[in-house]
Amino acid sequence: MLSVPANFLRHTAIVSSQVIILAFGYGFLGVVLYYEYLSPPDQVGNLWRHHPGELTMVVTLIATVLSVITATLFTISIKEALRHRMSRPISLVQLSTGVALAKGSIILRPEYLGLTTLTLFIFGVLRLLTAGWTTLLTPTYFLWPVEMRGSELDITGTAFATLLLEEIQKQGLADIEDNAFEILDIGGMLSGVSAAGYTYGLPGTFNFNGAKYNVSTQGIVPTIESFSGSDGVPGVNGTRLGFSGGNVTVNTGEILGNIPANYSMLQQGLTANVSCQAIGSSQTQYVWNTNDSQVVYANAAGLNNSINGLRLWNITANCGASTPTAQQYVTLVDASGNASLSGSGFLPSVVCPGPMSLNQTYTSFTIISQGFYKYRFLDASVCEVIPLLTTVRANYSNDLISSEVLSSTPFQPENVKLLSFIAGVTRFQSINSQGLMSSAIGDTLYSIYSSTTNTSIDDNLGNQTQVYKELEEYWRGVVEFSATFLRSGFMVVGSFPDNRIPDELSSLVDGTMYISTIGWTRRSATYLLAILPITIITILTFACALYSVLQSRRENGSYMTTFDVSNTLHLIMASAAGSLTLEGFNTNGIIVNEGLKVKLQNDDSVKKFVVADKQDLVASEEKLV
Repeated sequence: MLSVPANFLRHTAIVSSQVIILAFGYGFLGVVLYYEYLSPPDQVGNLWRHHPGELTMVVTLIATVLSVITATLFTISIKEALRHRMSRPISLVQLSTGVALAKGSIILRPEYLGLTTLTLFIFGVLRLLTAGWTTLLTPTYFLWPVEMRGSELDITGTAFATLLLEEIQKQGLADIEDNAFEILDIGGMLSGVSAAGYTYGLPGTFNFNGAKYNVSTQGIVPTIESFSGSDGVPGVNGTRLGFSGGNVTVNTGEILGNIPANYSMLQQGLTANVSCQAIGSSQTQYVWNTNDSQVVYANAAGLNNSINGLRLWNITANCGASTPTAQQYVTLVDASGNASLSGSGFLPSVVCPGPMSLNQTYTSFTIISQGFYKYRFLDASVCEVIPLLTTVRANYSNDLISSEVLSSTPFQPENVKLLSFIAGVTRFQSINSQGLMSSAIGDTLYSIYSSTTNTSIDDNLGNQTQVYKELEEYWRGVVEFSATFLRSGFMVVGSFPDNRIPDELSSLVDGTMYISTIGWTRRSATYLLAILPITIITILTFACALYSVLQSRRENGSYMTTFDVSNTLHLIMASAAGSLTLEGFNTNGIIVNEGLKVKLQNDDSVKKFVVADKQDLVASEEKLV
């Protein structure tokens, strides 16, 4: 019949407990590595975020308890193994090494480098147990990426071109150039100011329909509900080209819970490459004429605060095929028809909505401008505007939308009406920016230049390169706003039945939601290093237990329950009972003692150390001679 060693159940309990603790560690690590991100329920996560001190204390307490249990089980198995090892000859230095391990201590004997290294290694591993458990169990703050998909209005295809034409005709407009853009109010101007100023270091945040954009809109609309701005419901005539504000439909899925999150979405955008330069004397094709003006009102007897005179300007330019395009402005003058050089400003513009010659494709439009009086720093200039359809990465963070252009394509023939709309918005802005005494465009150029340089812009003494750069960025901002306005009008609630964009008019939106939460996430090798000390101690515990069980079978079940090798009193009692005679504390004596082999002799209740071999004692004595 197979006999079971007396200490089998004891060691089985030790090993089982150690394995359960190790399995918990590896199980927890496996779950984190499998799911990559592990977060508690919202209520628990919020509790942890609001009580970080208490959380740290609890985790450290749990880690300490697990470490103490692991270390205690290991030291018990070491003592059991050493107890059986002492039944056979063992040198005193090996015995002291075992005692040190059983007490979680070290020996420092350069003469026995292997034993010293062993104690240092195990001592270090035991000390790393708490750090390992703490690293493994401590939750940290992280951004949890969650894939998102949705849709938005596609303004690039023929389906939208048809819809846009229908809306233009529904509004009774013979052509997109008609003055029908009062609904845009000052949005385009503010977008242009923001874009132009930011280029030269001025802060730029543009607000439209309750949404906040960094610098400019880049032609997008918000696709995240919490960033979409207004939640108002527009009236019957407040959608599409009549848009004047309201809740823009978002179709990217519902975000459950009040969880802080950032978003990075790939969306459709629209921008423009704008190039401005002075009209050279050889560039006669523009036929820019600003000489046709006349006083249409004069009141010499008017008071100081009254209007003394008004001048009507007929500004003309050639917009291709030798067809002149005219634009009228009215400015304030005195009764003699003269304007104040320092107080008045006049900056007329003519927008040519198509190609300048028959050889050009319909992918751009032209703006011709010139400044007078306090804006005389701007010579007769031409700006070529080339709108581009873009794919942008829109980042939603801290209530602000920032966009980065990833790719762009020029307009295609199906985008003719879209180009006309953008040119119409630009024309509306150029006309309405000019008042009786000043121009919003001219004031923008002047203010930005004055805020960012130390030179004067007057009398063409300024940096014309910067002036043209400001003008380019201004018109780019206006173009981008026009696309945002158009998307908003067609995506606002009430624009389509059931607030659902038809499939032929929708474009895919995808991206990532980054949830700011607390929990556990994959940390490369960090977790593996954290679990390593626990693994090493478990392996050593199992090895010691296995050795004890095997030795117990060889010893026919004899078991010394009262002798504790880590107890100093027990060691003294065993040494005294065996009348063990050792050398003195001089250097040679210590070396001889360390090499002396002893064994623990068990005589019932008497445990004593005796010299394992008389030859060892004789050899030790000869070393001293």
